[in-house]
Amino acid sequence: MSYVIGVDLGTQSLKGLLVNPEGKIVAEATCAHDPIYPNPGWAEQPVEDYLHSFTTVIKQLVSDSGIDPSEIGTIGMDAINDSVIATDENGNALMNCIIWLDRRAEAETAEIAKIVDPARVFEVSGLNLDSTHTAAKMLWIKKNRPEVFGKAKYLLNVDSYLVYWMTGAAVVDYAQASASMIYNVAEKTWSPEMANVFGLDPELLGKIVKAETVAGTLSAPVAYRLGLTTKTKVICGTGDEHSACLGSGLVKPGMVCDITGTAEPVAGTSAKPVFDKKGLVETHHSADSRLWLIENPGFVSGGSTRWYKDTILRLPNYDLMNTQAKRSPIGANGITFLPCMGGAMTPTWNGCARGTFAGLTLSHTLDDMSRAVFEGISFGLKDNVDRFEEIGMDCSSVRIVGGSTKSPFWCQMKADVLGKPLVATKNPEGAAIGAAMLASVAEGNFANLDEAAETMVELGATYEPNLNNKAAYDEAYARYYECYYTMEPFFNKYYKA
Repeated sequence: MSYVIGVDLGTQSLKGLLVNPEGKIVAEATCAHDPIYPNPGWAEQPVEDYLHSFTTVIKQLVSDSGIDPSEIGTIGMDAINDSVIATDENGNALMNCIIWLDRRAEAETAEIAKIVDPARVFEVSGLNLDSTHTAAKMLWIKKNRPEVFGKAKYLLNVDSYLVYWMTGAAVVDYAQASASMIYNVAEKTWSPEMANVFGLDPELLGKIVKAETVAGTLSAPVAYRLGLTTKTKVICGTGDEHSACLGSGLVKPGMVCDITGTAEPVAGTSAKPVFDKKGLVETHHSADSRLWLIENPGFVSGGSTRWYKDTILRLPNYDLMNTQAKRSPIGANGITFLPCMGGAMTPTWNGCARGTFAGLTLSHTLDDMSRAVFEGISFGLKDNVDRFEEIGMDCSSVRIVGGSTKSPFWCQMKADVLGKPLVATKNPEGAAIGAAMLASVAEGNFANLDEAAETMVELGATYEPNLNNKAAYDEAYARYYECYYTMEPFFNKYYKA
């Protein structure tokens, strides 16, 4: 039994936790990295930014804790979903990472829709035929960067790439594999049919294993760079939203979690695959290989609040934004905000959709706009929880993890909008905790994820809904819903890729 490190590589930063054999956090560290947007609808990250953030955080954890590097037994990590890094056989990235926010593969997705009915893609993979998913991005590389595709040994998810860089092993867990569109979600294996449709070899994504599987040990050059030893093991890892579900305690069927980061996935666990015929929520695997995860992979949530804070308010933190929003009444005096800053994943999936403020007049203030941003995102959560209930899932209580747990005002708003209790995790870094849970199981510190969750997941405040606010929120939600569907033909006309 040794110490483990849990690493969460997100869109805007990398966070790490050093955890002792008993499951207690002994050190925390973070390092920022901002994506770049070279063209409209494109979103990338230089891969060296990830390596820099990873190295910085690992070194700081060891330095701050004073732990001897030889006592670090296992590293577990999660990373952003729906993102692709082309790499050669030596682990060298051949181009910038295409991240989940990227919509450049809209044309490729449209071409695939001419070859196969999107309903068939959903039937096999559990996914919407959408440009966010990794097969679409891989196909874009194949068609538009043939020199890169020809040199690529692998086209890896970000967590898989970091594991490959550290160990030389190319692996992917069930959860990340299930976000590819070339995977059979019911049979838990690659789909020859979908691989043929996309013209892609699934082996480009690596070998499918459980998230807690040890991929290998640190290579000598990487161990030296990180200040660790070659005895440190590295597990396969998983996606950030999947890890956040573990870090929220979702290790049993029938639980729901709202994961608030740059994106806001909304997910529920199930003992069997459940398919939403409307396609608002998809069928993935959980990082807990016993379970499926029924989820909307995430509309732009924290990315919207950050954009608004940085670009409109031009403030260094969110405190004033919360204060402003509290001063505006429910419904933001008639302003509606659509959080479609990277296309829409709710109330429909549409890569042409755009972020929108509607209803502005000369009488409106920043207070109203600030509240409208919080409300628009909260309404996106309601879209998905309502849909979970429509397909028979238990949503009597919702757990919430991530950045918005730092805002009691926003958590209460979400509880009021849903009309359901909202239970926040005590530590907002749920994804990093999930990664540390996986590492702890691999290290043998816990027998399984159930035991790890019982020890490592701590719940914080419970927000009971104020039912006196329900009518006002229902009216504002109806306006949001109608605004989106009224605007959708406009989006489709003017913002096609």
